[in-house]
Amino acid sequence: MTQQNVVVGAEDMKRAQKPPAIPGGYIPIPRRSVLKSLEINGPERINAWLDSMRASSPTHPKSSTPSPHISQDHSSWILNHPSALDMFDQIMDASKGKKIVMFLDYDGTLSPIVDDPDRAFMSDSMRKTVRKLARCFPTAIVTGRCRDKVYNFVRLAELYYAGSHGMDIKGPTRTSKYNKDTKADPVLFQPAAEFLPLIDEVYQELVEKTKSTPGARVENNKFCVSVHFRCVEEKEWGELAQQVRSVLKKYPKLRLSQGRKVLEIRPTIKWDKGKALEFLLESLGFANCSDVFPVYIGDDRTDEDAFKKLRDRGQGLGILVSKFPKDTNASYSLQEPTEVMDFLQRLVDWKKESLRARSRV
Repeated sequence: MTQQNVVVGAEDMKRAQKPPAIPGGYIPIPRRSVLKSLEINGPERINAWLDSMRASSPTHPKSSTPSPHISQDHSSWILNHPSALDMFDQIMDASKGKKIVMFLDYDGTLSPIVDDPDRAFMSDSMRKTVRKLARCFPTAIVTGRCRDKVYNFVRLAELYYAGSHGMDIKGPTRTSKYNKDTKADPVLFQPAAEFLPLIDEVYQELVEKTKSTPGARVENNKFCVSVHFRCVEEKEWGELAQQVRSVLKKYPKLRLSQGRKVLEIRPTIKWDKGKALEFLLESLGFANCSDVFPVYIGDDRTDEDAFKKLRDRGQGLGILVSKFPKDTNASYSLQEPTEVMDFLQRLVDWKKESLRARSRV
C-alpha cells in the first residue's frame, strides 16, 4: 500500500532531546501475564489470556472498608503514577517551550465502557471539550475501533483519526491550522490494506463459531476483529477463548492480542498505536523535533505501545485511565472519563491564559 500525502515539515529538524525530568515512574504490579512467551496452540495460552483479561478488567466489589493490602498497593501505585490533575502544573512546566500534541483513546477514555460496543456514546460535554481542545492543539483519536465507526461517535471533522489500532489513519477533512502544507490532501495511511479480505473471512467464521455462546459479540473493525467477553458469563470465557483459538490457528498471517474483556485478531505486521503515534507526529511535521510534547491518554493494554514509545523517545508523557493499579509505562493516571474531561478542559484554559499573558507583553 502506498503512503499518500504525508506532510513532513522540513524546518527545525533537530536532534531529539529529552524534556525536563518529570515525576512518575514504573512500578510492576505482579500478575500472571506472559502472553508473548507462550505458544498460541497451547492450553497455557488460553489460561494466560483469561488471567490477563481479568487483571486488566478488574471488577473488585465496592466496599466502604477496603482491605489494608489493597489500600497499600493502590497508595504505592499512586505514588509512582500520580493524578494528572494533581500534577497539572508540573506537567505544564515540563511542556514549556514545546508544542503540545494530543492523542486520545476512545472507549474508556472519552466514553465510558459499556456492555454494548455500539452504544459507547460520548457525552455532549465531552464532545464540546474535545472540540475546544482541537482548536488549541493538534488532536488525534487513536483507537482499536473501525475509523468510520469512531468518527460517527465523535463527529468532529477537525481531528486526526487512527482506527484499527493505527492501521487506518486519516487526517482532518476540514482544513487544519497545524498542517504546514495547506494545499495538501488529508493524510491517509493504511499499512494493512492487503489483509482486508482475510479479516472479512475471519470475521464471518468467528460469528458462526461463537454464536452458541450467550453474550458473545464479534465486531468487525475493518483491519482487526474484536471478540467481546463483557456480556459473557465468566465461567464461559474458557470455551469462548477456545472457539477463537480454533479459528485463528488456521490463519498464520494473523495474531491475537488481549484487552479489557476482549480478544482482538490483527494482521501480523509490525504496527501498533505506538507506531501510529510516530506516524502522526511525522505527518504534523514533528519528526525528530526536540520542541514537541506529545500527551497520550488511554485505558487499555493496547495503549501501552504508545506509552512505551513516548518513554523511548524521551518526550511527552502517557496518562493511564484506571481506578485500579495496573502494570503500565504511563507516568500519570486519571480514574475515569469525567477526570479526562476535566484534564482536557484545564489544558484548554491553560492555553487561553498563556495566549492572554503573551498578548499583554
